[in-house]
Amino acid sequence: MSEHDLNWKYVDDSVAVTESIAKARQQSLELGVEPVSPAVGAQLAVLAAASRAQSIIEIGTGVGVSGLWMLQAARRALLTSIDTENEYQQHARQHFADAGIAAARVRLIAGRASEVLPRMNESSYDIVFIDADAPSVIEYAEHGLRLAKPGGIVLVARALWKGRVADPARRDESASAYRTLVSELSTSSAVATAISPAGDGLLQIVKLGV
Repeated sequence: MSEHDLNWKYVDDSVAVTESIAKARQQSLELGVEPVSPAVGAQLAVLAAASRAQSIIEIGTGVGVSGLWMLQAARRALLTSIDTENEYQQHARQHFADAGIAAARVRLIAGRASEVLPRMNESSYDIVFIDADAPSVIEYAEHGLRLAKPGGIVLVARALWKGRVADPARRDESASAYRTLVSELSTSSAVATAISPAGDGLLQIVKLGV
């Protein structure tokens, strides 16, 4: 195991995972839905708490793992979560309830993000979290920046896409989409960005205010 692999393992293993998140993670893996890693989940929690987020929108509900991380840290936040799989969202709803999160704090929308996002109000969210449909990540990030408040955060999971983004020889559709997104944002004066290498990478974008 390389030094970098040891670091990633150490960071993941050092995270304390609550029972509710552990149960959601286990079900997610059983259903073949890859949840965010504990290290990425912990970063979501830190960012949600530090920003005192009150409104969060998530693209890709899964069975609620990432939502649990954010809602348990930002205790006054309301979450809107979009996913095409209604069955997964019902599991998520149960995990939220089991974790003691009030039903009024969660709005689950079943549908395609490309159809739902244009209907959402711009500059309305403290955090936009994107973890769905990798080839569409540029489109989702554009929507995310429109939906984020000035000073709000857009977070993109799996930004290193299995190590392929860092290798320019890897030109599959998903790796190319993430690579293009990172490149375009790096030259924009409208945002501040950073990539965390934890898990499969977490791209962090702050929408700079006027």
